[in-house]
Amino acid sequence: MDMDQVKQTFIIEARELLASMEEALLTLEDQTDPSESINAIFRAVHTIKGSAGLFGLDPIVRFAHSVESVMDRVRSGRLPLGPELIGLFLECHDHLVAKLATVLENAPEHPDCQKEGERLMTSLIPWLGASIATIPSVHPEVSPRREGGKDYWHISVRFPPSMFQNGMDPLSFVRYLRTLGQMVSLHSLLERVPTGDAFDPELCYLGLEMDLETDVDRKTLEGVFEFIQDDSRIRIIPPHSKVEEYLSLIQALPEEEHHLGEILVAGGCITPHDLEMALQTQRTEDSQRMIGTIFVEDQSVPSPVVVAALEKQKRFQDKAVNEMRVVKVAAEKLDNLVNLVGELVIAGASAQALANQAKEPRLVEATATFNKLVEEIRDNALSLRMVQIGETFSRFRRIVRDVSRDLGKEIELEIQGAETELDKTIVEKIADPLMHIVRNSMDHGIEPTEVRLARGKPVTGSLSLNAYHESGSIVIEVADDGGGLDRSRILAKAMEKGLVAAGADLSDAEVHAMIFEPGFSTAESVSNLSGRGVGMDVVRRNIDALRGTVEIESYEGSGTTIRIRLPLTLAIIDGFRVEVEGTCYVIPLDTVIECLDLGPFLESEENHLINLRGEVLPFLRLREIFALSGTKPSKERVVVIQYGEVRAGIVVDKLLGEFQTVIKPLGELFRNLKGLGGSTILGTGEVALILDVPQLVNLASQRTRTRTPILS
Repeated sequence: MDMDQVKQTFIIEARELLASMEEALLTLEDQTDPSESINAIFRAVHTIKGSAGLFGLDPIVRFAHSVESVMDRVRSGRLPLGPELIGLFLECHDHLVAKLATVLENAPEHPDCQKEGERLMTSLIPWLGASIATIPSVHPEVSPRREGGKDYWHISVRFPPSMFQNGMDPLSFVRYLRTLGQMVSLHSLLERVPTGDAFDPELCYLGLEMDLETDVDRKTLEGVFEFIQDDSRIRIIPPHSKVEEYLSLIQALPEEEHHLGEILVAGGCITPHDLEMALQTQRTEDSQRMIGTIFVEDQSVPSPVVVAALEKQKRFQDKAVNEMRVVKVAAEKLDNLVNLVGELVIAGASAQALANQAKEPRLVEATATFNKLVEEIRDNALSLRMVQIGETFSRFRRIVRDVSRDLGKEIELEIQGAETELDKTIVEKIADPLMHIVRNSMDHGIEPTEVRLARGKPVTGSLSLNAYHESGSIVIEVADDGGGLDRSRILAKAMEKGLVAAGADLSDAEVHAMIFEPGFSTAESVSNLSGRGVGMDVVRRNIDALRGTVEIESYEGSGTTIRIRLPLTLAIIDGFRVEVEGTCYVIPLDTVIECLDLGPFLESEENHLINLRGEVLPFLRLREIFALSGTKPSKERVVVIQYGEVRAGIVVDKLLGEFQTVIKPLGELFRNLKGLGGSTILGTGEVALILDVPQLVNLASQRTRTRTPILS
């Protein structure tokens, strides 16, 4: 087994658990019945503690156990869960994240991290109450074994055969028990180990009998074996138990009856006479059976107990089956797959073009079938890259909580459309722009409490994140119910910086767009959050890099909505080919509404307007936009496109039909050209340019009549 790979898996799973822990903590205060979230937090910490024990990560085990002990008091109702304790748990979450980073880097823990851990451990002590004694130390100080040998716990464990296959190590349980106290005695039972060909090195045949001197309670000891209790046979006997407890243990495990009895005699738990009496009884009575950690006598235990135990075991097995259906794949492998599919699309288009030229019916049919299969492969490959945006949205719960407290404001975050899917690359790259927008909304948008009260607004401000699909794009909205953008103040600042000429007549959208200019800020003072003018310009630059657009809708005194529109994917799309003066261009198919002849619908050549069944739309000629020489054809075509809520027409020479388009980025020299979003390779091997629909729609909506080429 590659331990580095196993440890990497542990870190990935631990981070997922910590993410779920953080999300549960941030939603606790809003829940009427938080028991499920509390249990989820407890399970996350407990799982991390147990998994860390497999690798001997004692600092993580010890710290996680302290958090778990406090969480256990919350779970049992002995400790109320308020904002202060939630804040402490969030700090503990951050510290566990830092510890995992140290493990990932395979580096010693930084002194600052150690100090933070000590501070948090000290902060946890007041919340532990009577359970303070349950905090384990890596090297506990315990008293030596007392005479009589009965002041300690006896733990009997028979591990499941699938122990090794599930990535578990029996020694890790022993190692962790030693952090709870002193191991007085330890005996291995190997009677179940088969000989010859019957031995399977992947199966576990081990059993352990242990005597442990510790001050922890029974619940803590049972929690050590929580991961395996459904498949193992476990019996825990407390100190000063009656002899009958030990005798029943012998009777319950017939396969090791004599050897186990000798172990108990050697440990001073029973006498040789007690052992002999137990063996005689065992030979004449039915043996007992055990389900999980519950010993069941077939005739005396009520059936509901058995049913409950079996149902719990079934839930565990069903969960394991569901987990096996999910396969984790490295992101690089997924990207390579999509790239290969893209090349396959290009090769398929080339084969289709050659088949059409050959005019061989069977060949044309075969390539058509081939391209249909390629299209299905393409859709499936792209779906593998699609992820829900909810995980990104959930990160902002913590940010809103922390920042609102720093600002002294009460802000409530509302998330909608968390199940909306988009390309994982876009999800990764949109997180930083969203961060700037959310922080600005909290700092600039939502007013202080006293201002909100004076305006008749609720004390708690509202901040919402929403995502949805529209016209083949993904729309992400960040909205607040704050004071809105101050138009006059923004305009005055823009004039002061020379961005706008004095007396200029600008629309609200043009004024609002000023906040995206580099170095632009209306803040009167610089704070930790804003005021330097280096946030919103980064937002627009990053969104432009994703071929997206950003727009602002704001009403003074009522709030602001910042709306981001992005393509669903950056890899492969369905395109619509058009031709102008012998040059082929591609329009994303999901933005195309319809195609028509220009002549019957021309409203005004001078103002570039068409009349589409009573709706007047602006249009652009690609011939003029890209300064293409030549003569216009006698019959021009119009492709009606829509982006967001805006429609426009693109006038071209010819319509060539649909085409699977593999998006290739433009080189550095052409990256800043407006009107172009990328390139693609046609089946003939020629290069076609992909039109940037958002920029063309915005240009057309201004009803420009300029004939100055965009590319000049």
